[in-house]
Amino acid sequence: MKKLIASLLLAGAIGIAAVPAAPNIASAASAVTAPVTVHYRSATVDGVKVFYREAGPADGPVVLLLHGFPTSSHMFRNLIPTLADRYRVIAPDYPGFGQSDAPDHAKFAYTFGHYADIVDSLVDQLGAKKYAMYVMDYGAPVGYRLALKHPERVTGLIVQNGNAYEEGLTDFWKPIKAYWADNSQKNRDALSGLVTLETTKFQYTDGVKDLTRISPDNWVIDQALLDRPGNKEIQLDLFRDYGTNVPLYPKFQAFFRDRKPPTLIVWGKNDKIFPEVGAHPYLRDLPAAEMHILDTGHFALEDKLDQMAPLIRSFLDRKVAKR
Repeated sequence: MKKLIASLLLAGAIGIAAVPAAPNIASAASAVTAPVTVHYRSATVDGVKVFYREAGPADGPVVLLLHGFPTSSHMFRNLIPTLADRYRVIAPDYPGFGQSDAPDHAKFAYTFGHYADIVDSLVDQLGAKKYAMYVMDYGAPVGYRLALKHPERVTGLIVQNGNAYEEGLTDFWKPIKAYWADNSQKNRDALSGLVTLETTKFQYTDGVKDLTRISPDNWVIDQALLDRPGNKEIQLDLFRDYGTNVPLYPKFQAFFRDRKPPTLIVWGKNDKIFPEVGAHPYLRDLPAAEMHILDTGHFALEDKLDQMAPLIRSFLDRKVAKR
Protein backbone atom coordinates (compact mmCIF):
# COMPACT_ATOMS: atom_id res chain seq x y z
CA MET A 1 0.00 0.00 0.00
CA LYS A 2 2.79 2.43 0.89
CA LYS A 3 4.50 1.67 -2.44
CA LEU A 4 1.22 2.30 -4.31
CA ILE A 5 0.67 5.64 -2.56
CA ALA A 6 4.27 6.67 -3.26
CA SER A 7 3.85 5.75 -6.92
CA LEU A 8 0.65 7.80 -7.18
CA LEU A 9 2.28 10.77 -5.48
CA LEU A 10 5.28 10.53 -7.83
CA ALA A 11 3.02 10.37 -10.88
CA GLY A 12 1.10 13.42 -9.62
CA ALA A 13 4.28 15.34 -9.14
CA ILE A 14 5.42 14.50 -12.65
CA GLY A 15 2.01 15.52 -14.01
CA ILE A 16 2.10 18.81 -12.21
CA ALA A 17 5.60 19.50 -13.40
CA ALA A 18 4.57 18.72 -16.97
CA VAL A 19 1.85 21.38 -17.01
CA PRO A 20 3.23 24.41 -18.89
CA ALA A 21 3.55 27.59 -16.92
CA ALA A 22 0.64 30.01 -17.26
CA PRO A 23 1.43 32.83 -19.68
CA ASN A 24 2.35 36.19 -18.23
CA ILE A 25 -0.87 37.96 -19.17
CA ALA A 26 0.35 41.37 -18.06
CA SER A 27 3.47 41.10 -20.23
CA ALA A 28 1.48 39.93 -23.22
CA ALA A 29 -0.98 42.78 -22.81
CA SER A 30 1.78 45.36 -22.56
CA ALA A 31 3.18 44.17 -25.88
CA VAL A 32 -0.07 45.00 -27.67
CA THR A 33 -0.43 48.62 -28.79
CA ALA A 34 -3.62 50.08 -27.37
CA PRO A 35 -6.00 51.55 -29.97
CA VAL A 36 -6.04 55.31 -30.29
CA THR A 37 -8.88 57.03 -28.47
CA VAL A 38 -10.79 59.45 -30.68
CA HIS A 39 -12.89 62.07 -28.92
CA TYR A 40 -16.13 63.33 -30.48
CA ARG A 41 -16.70 66.89 -29.34
CA SER A 42 -18.46 70.09 -30.29
CA ALA A 43 -17.94 73.80 -29.74
CA THR A 44 -20.18 76.80 -30.28
CA VAL A 45 -18.87 79.08 -33.02
CA ASP A 46 -20.83 81.99 -34.47
CA GLY A 47 -23.91 80.72 -32.69
CA VAL A 48 -23.84 77.21 -34.15
CA LYS A 49 -22.65 73.88 -32.82
CA VAL A 50 -19.55 72.78 -34.69
CA PHE A 51 -18.75 69.10 -34.28
CA TYR A 52 -15.16 67.87 -34.47
CA ARG A 53 -13.12 64.74 -33.96
CA GLU A 54 -9.95 65.06 -31.92
CA ALA A 55 -7.22 62.59 -31.04
CA GLY A 56 -3.59 62.51 -30.02
CA PRO A 57 -1.41 64.24 -27.42
CA ALA A 58 -2.53 67.71 -26.38
CA ASP A 59 0.99 69.06 -26.89
CA GLY A 60 1.63 67.30 -30.20
CA PRO A 61 2.04 69.11 -33.52
CA VAL A 62 -1.42 69.89 -34.84
CA VAL A 63 -2.79 68.38 -38.05
CA LEU A 64 -6.04 69.98 -39.19
CA LEU A 65 -8.14 67.76 -41.46
CA LEU A 66 -10.56 69.66 -43.73
CA HIS A 67 -13.16 67.53 -45.49
CA GLY A 68 -14.84 67.74 -48.88
CA PHE A 69 -18.33 67.53 -50.33
CA PRO A 70 -20.66 65.76 -49.60
CA THR A 71 -19.04 64.13 -46.60
CA SER A 72 -17.68 65.28 -43.22
CA SER A 73 -14.90 64.44 -40.78
CA HIS A 74 -16.16 60.87 -41.27
CA MET A 75 -13.89 60.69 -44.32
CA PHE A 76 -10.87 60.81 -41.97
CA ARG A 77 -12.07 58.12 -39.55
CA ASN A 78 -9.42 55.61 -40.68
CA LEU A 79 -6.56 58.08 -41.13
CA ILE A 80 -6.83 59.66 -37.67
CA PRO A 81 -5.58 56.60 -35.71
CA THR A 82 -2.49 56.33 -37.94
CA LEU A 83 -1.37 59.83 -36.91
CA ALA A 84 -2.65 60.34 -33.39
CA ASP A 85 0.12 58.58 -31.48
CA ARG A 86 2.33 61.61 -32.15
CA TYR A 87 0.14 64.33 -33.63
CA ARG A 88 -2.83 66.23 -32.27
CA VAL A 89 -5.42 65.66 -34.97
CA ILE A 90 -8.47 67.94 -35.30
CA ALA A 91 -11.16 67.23 -37.91
CA PRO A 92 -14.23 69.53 -37.90
CA ASP A 93 -17.55 69.25 -39.73
CA TYR A 94 -18.59 72.48 -41.44
CA PRO A 95 -22.09 73.74 -40.63
CA GLY A 96 -24.54 71.91 -42.85
CA PHE A 97 -22.36 68.79 -42.90
CA GLY A 98 -21.93 65.78 -40.66
CA GLN A 99 -22.85 66.28 -37.02
CA SER A 100 -22.59 70.09 -37.00
CA ASP A 101 -25.68 72.26 -36.87
CA ALA A 102 -27.38 73.10 -40.15
CA PRO A 103 -29.25 76.38 -39.65
CA ASP A 104 -31.66 77.62 -42.29
CA HIS A 105 -29.79 78.97 -45.30
CA ALA A 106 -31.94 82.13 -45.18
CA LYS A 107 -30.51 82.93 -41.74
CA PHE A 108 -26.94 81.67 -42.04
CA ALA A 109 -24.35 82.50 -44.70
CA TYR A 110 -23.17 79.28 -46.30
CA THR A 111 -20.02 80.64 -47.90
CA PHE A 112 -16.43 79.50 -48.03
CA GLY A 113 -15.29 82.73 -46.41
CA HIS A 114 -17.65 82.06 -43.51
CA TYR A 115 -16.43 78.48 -43.22
CA ALA A 116 -12.82 79.68 -43.05
CA ASP A 117 -13.77 82.12 -40.28
CA ILE A 118 -15.57 79.36 -38.37
CA VAL A 119 -12.62 76.97 -38.60
CA ASP A 120 -10.33 79.84 -37.57
CA SER A 121 -12.46 80.51 -34.48
CA LEU A 122 -12.61 76.80 -33.66
CA VAL A 123 -8.84 76.27 -33.73
CA ASP A 124 -8.43 79.43 -31.65
CA GLN A 125 -10.82 77.98 -29.05
CA LEU A 126 -8.80 74.77 -29.08
CA GLY A 127 -5.51 76.62 -28.61
CA ALA A 128 -3.97 75.46 -31.89
CA LYS A 129 -1.40 78.14 -32.70
CA LYS A 130 0.19 76.32 -35.64
CA TYR A 131 -1.07 73.52 -37.82
CA ALA A 132 -0.43 71.42 -40.87
CA MET A 133 -3.53 71.13 -43.05
CA TYR A 134 -4.89 68.18 -45.01
CA VAL A 135 -7.13 69.79 -47.64
CA MET A 136 -9.50 67.92 -49.93
CA ASP A 137 -12.24 69.17 -52.29
CA TYR A 138 -14.11 71.93 -50.34
CA GLY A 139 -11.36 71.71 -47.76
CA ALA A 140 -8.91 73.30 -50.19
CA PRO A 141 -10.55 76.74 -50.46
CA VAL A 142 -11.47 76.64 -46.76
CA GLY A 143 -7.87 75.83 -45.83
CA TYR A 144 -6.28 78.24 -48.29
CA ARG A 145 -8.53 81.09 -47.13
CA LEU A 146 -7.42 80.25 -43.59
CA ALA A 147 -3.81 80.34 -44.78
CA LEU A 148 -4.32 83.83 -46.20
CA LYS A 149 -5.62 84.96 -42.79
CA HIS A 150 -2.70 83.43 -40.87
CA PRO A 151 0.13 82.41 -43.22
CA GLU A 152 2.58 82.17 -40.33
CA ARG A 153 0.53 79.41 -38.69
CA VAL A 154 0.70 76.89 -41.55
CA THR A 155 3.43 74.31 -40.94
CA GLY A 156 2.66 72.16 -43.97
CA LEU A 157 0.10 71.11 -46.56
CA ILE A 158 -1.26 67.72 -47.57
CA VAL A 159 -3.25 68.23 -50.76
CA GLN A 160 -5.63 65.52 -51.95
CA ASN A 161 -7.88 66.29 -54.91
CA GLY A 162 -8.30 69.91 -53.91
CA ASN A 163 -8.06 72.69 -56.48
CA ALA A 164 -6.17 75.98 -56.57
CA TYR A 165 -5.67 76.35 -60.34
CA GLU A 166 -8.12 77.01 -63.16
CA GLU A 167 -6.70 74.08 -65.12
CA GLY A 168 -8.51 71.84 -62.64
CA LEU A 169 -11.97 73.20 -63.47
CA THR A 170 -12.78 70.96 -66.43
CA ASP A 171 -15.99 69.59 -68.04
CA PHE A 172 -17.64 68.57 -64.77
CA TRP A 173 -17.78 72.24 -63.79
CA LYS A 174 -19.60 73.59 -66.88
CA PRO A 175 -23.11 73.64 -65.34
CA ILE A 176 -21.70 75.05 -62.11
CA LYS A 177 -19.89 77.80 -64.03
CA ALA A 178 -23.17 78.59 -65.77
CA TYR A 179 -24.72 79.10 -62.34
CA TRP A 180 -21.86 81.39 -61.34
CA ALA A 181 -22.44 83.48 -64.45
CA ASP A 182 -26.25 83.58 -64.12
CA ASN A 183 -27.74 83.08 -60.68
CA SER A 184 -31.14 82.10 -62.08
CA GLN A 185 -33.52 79.56 -60.58
CA LYS A 186 -33.21 77.54 -63.78
CA ASN A 187 -29.44 77.26 -63.42
CA ARG A 188 -29.80 76.55 -59.70
CA ASP A 189 -32.31 73.77 -60.32
CA ALA A 190 -30.02 72.28 -62.96
CA LEU A 191 -27.58 71.37 -60.19
CA SER A 192 -30.11 69.40 -58.13
CA GLY A 193 -28.72 66.13 -59.44
CA LEU A 194 -25.48 66.76 -57.55
CA VAL A 195 -27.19 66.03 -54.23
CA THR A 196 -28.83 62.73 -55.25
CA LEU A 197 -27.85 59.23 -54.15
CA GLU A 198 -26.65 58.42 -57.67
CA THR A 199 -24.09 61.24 -57.60
CA THR A 200 -23.05 60.57 -54.00
CA LYS A 201 -22.36 56.91 -54.77
CA PHE A 202 -20.58 57.90 -58.00
CA GLN A 203 -18.13 60.03 -56.04
CA TYR A 204 -17.08 57.04 -53.97
CA THR A 205 -17.01 54.40 -56.69
CA ASP A 206 -16.00 56.03 -59.97
CA GLY A 207 -12.38 55.38 -60.88
CA VAL A 208 -11.92 52.73 -58.19
CA LYS A 209 -10.54 49.39 -59.37
CA ASP A 210 -11.57 47.25 -56.38
CA LEU A 211 -15.02 48.23 -55.17
CA THR A 212 -14.85 45.68 -52.34
CA ARG A 213 -12.58 48.19 -50.58
CA ILE A 214 -15.32 50.84 -50.49
CA SER A 215 -17.79 50.67 -47.62
CA PRO A 216 -21.37 51.40 -48.70
CA ASP A 217 -21.79 53.11 -45.34
CA ASN A 218 -20.14 56.12 -46.99
CA TRP A 219 -22.90 57.01 -49.41
CA VAL A 220 -25.66 55.80 -47.10
CA ILE A 221 -24.49 58.15 -44.33
CA ASP A 222 -23.73 61.09 -46.63
CA GLN A 223 -27.03 60.81 -48.45
CA ALA A 224 -29.03 60.60 -45.24
CA LEU A 225 -27.50 63.93 -44.22
CA LEU A 226 -28.02 65.49 -47.66
CA ASP A 227 -31.68 64.45 -47.51
CA ARG A 228 -32.37 66.36 -44.29
CA PRO A 229 -35.03 69.07 -44.73
CA GLY A 230 -33.42 72.23 -46.06
CA ASN A 231 -30.02 70.71 -46.77
CA LYS A 232 -30.41 70.76 -50.54
CA GLU A 233 -30.71 74.54 -50.44
CA ILE A 234 -27.57 74.73 -48.31
CA GLN A 235 -25.63 72.74 -50.88
CA LEU A 236 -26.95 74.80 -53.79
CA ASP A 237 -25.86 77.97 -51.97
CA LEU A 238 -22.38 76.49 -51.66
CA PHE A 239 -22.23 75.53 -55.35
CA ARG A 240 -22.96 79.16 -56.11
CA ASP A 241 -20.40 80.50 -53.64
CA TYR A 242 -17.64 78.18 -54.85
CA GLY A 243 -17.23 80.66 -57.69
CA THR A 244 -15.86 83.21 -55.21
CA ASN A 245 -12.84 80.98 -54.66
CA VAL A 246 -11.62 81.21 -58.26
CA PRO A 247 -10.65 84.93 -58.11
CA LEU A 248 -8.59 84.05 -55.03
CA TYR A 249 -6.51 81.44 -56.86
CA PRO A 250 -3.73 83.98 -57.60
CA LYS A 251 -3.58 84.83 -53.90
CA PHE A 252 -3.49 81.15 -52.95
CA GLN A 253 -0.65 80.66 -55.43
CA ALA A 254 1.22 83.68 -54.06
CA PHE A 255 0.94 82.14 -50.59
CA PHE A 256 2.52 78.96 -51.93
CA ARG A 257 5.39 80.87 -53.54
CA ASP A 258 5.99 83.30 -50.70
CA ARG A 259 5.69 80.97 -47.73
CA LYS A 260 6.86 77.73 -49.40
CA PRO A 261 5.07 75.44 -46.92
CA PRO A 262 6.30 71.85 -47.03
CA THR A 263 3.75 70.13 -49.26
CA LEU A 264 2.70 66.57 -49.99
CA ILE A 265 0.34 66.00 -52.93
CA VAL A 266 -1.52 62.67 -52.98
CA TRP A 267 -4.05 62.72 -55.80
CA GLY A 268 -6.55 60.23 -57.19
CA LYS A 269 -5.90 60.41 -60.94
CA ASN A 270 -9.29 59.01 -62.00
CA ASP A 271 -11.32 61.75 -60.30
CA LYS A 272 -13.66 63.46 -62.79
CA ILE A 273 -14.49 66.30 -60.37
CA PHE A 274 -10.94 67.32 -59.51
CA PRO A 275 -8.94 65.56 -62.23
CA GLU A 276 -5.21 65.00 -62.32
CA VAL A 277 -4.65 68.09 -64.50
CA GLY A 278 -5.38 70.15 -61.38
CA ALA A 279 -2.56 68.52 -59.43
CA HIS A 280 0.48 69.30 -61.58
CA PRO A 281 0.18 73.13 -61.59
CA TYR A 282 1.01 73.10 -57.87
CA LEU A 283 4.59 72.34 -58.87
CA ARG A 284 4.87 75.71 -60.59
CA ASP A 285 4.60 77.44 -57.23
CA LEU A 286 5.79 74.62 -54.97
CA PRO A 287 8.60 72.94 -56.94
CA ALA A 288 9.82 71.09 -53.85
CA ALA A 289 6.42 69.46 -53.23
CA GLU A 290 6.32 65.68 -53.02
CA MET A 291 3.75 64.38 -55.52
CA HIS A 292 2.14 60.93 -55.69
CA ILE A 293 -0.53 60.27 -58.32
CA LEU A 294 -2.65 57.30 -57.24
CA ASP A 295 -4.77 54.95 -59.33
CA THR A 296 -8.06 55.78 -57.67
CA GLY A 297 -10.91 58.29 -57.69
CA HIS A 298 -12.27 61.20 -55.67
CA PHE A 299 -12.21 59.78 -52.14
CA ALA A 300 -8.75 58.26 -52.29
CA LEU A 301 -8.56 57.46 -48.58
CA GLU A 302 -11.31 54.88 -48.95
CA ASP A 303 -9.28 52.42 -51.03
CA LYS A 304 -5.70 53.71 -50.88
CA LEU A 305 -5.21 54.31 -47.15
CA ASP A 306 -2.59 51.56 -47.09
CA GLN A 307 -0.50 53.62 -49.54
CA MET A 308 -1.42 57.08 -48.32
CA ALA A 309 -1.00 56.68 -44.56
CA PRO A 310 2.74 55.80 -44.77
CA LEU A 311 3.33 58.67 -47.21
CA ILE A 312 1.51 61.13 -44.97
CA ARG A 313 3.18 59.89 -41.80
CA SER A 314 6.64 60.02 -43.36
CA PHE A 315 6.01 63.53 -44.67
CA LEU A 316 4.81 64.82 -41.31
CA ASP A 317 7.68 63.19 -39.42
CA ARG A 318 10.30 64.61 -41.80
CA LYS A 319 8.87 68.03 -42.65
CA VAL A 320 6.39 69.11 -39.99
CA ALA A 321 7.06 67.55 -36.58
CA LYS A 322 9.87 69.96 -35.65
CA ARG A 323 8.44 73.16 -37.16
